[in-house]
Amino acid sequence: MERVNRILEHDGYQECLRKNEAAEKDRRFCRHDMAHFLDVARIAWILNLQEGTKVEQELVYAAALLHDCGRWRQYEDRTPHEKASAQIAPQILLECGFEKEERESVLVAILGHRNPENAQAGGLTGLLYRADKLSRSCFSCKACAECDWPEEKKNRRIRL
Repeated sequence: MERVNRILEHDGYQECLRKNEAAEKDRRFCRHDMAHFLDVARIAWILNLQEGTKVEQELVYAAALLHDCGRWRQYEDRTPHEKASAQIAPQILLECGFEKEERESVLVAILGHRNPENAQAGGLTGLLYRADKLSRSCFSCKACAECDWPEEKKNRRIRL
């Protein structure tokens, strides 16, 4: 997990975390912070094991840590956050030692993490999509009634 720890320590990544935090300081709904990123990583890893997908753990964690790193740009200039994150992630991945094929796999997953067509997809893209949706604890959210997520997408029960 050495390369994943390099992501955590990367100055550009840390800057994204700060910008996400500032952009969401008054947000009542789910935030795009380290708790969310780690929830997504851990759920994706569990799914990977359960489904026998055999995606490398560092790739699962890299994709989860980076999938919403550009969320602040959606607030700032309305760039969809999956696109903003996919623009930011390549340099971080490169500087943290990920090979070209690995970077491409992570970027495809980041770009697809909001596309419902990936709900049943295999590989890293499907894992990230499903884990991102499963990570939300709507059943205990104080702002759930005001949330704009469709009712059928809200996690009212724990499930995997």
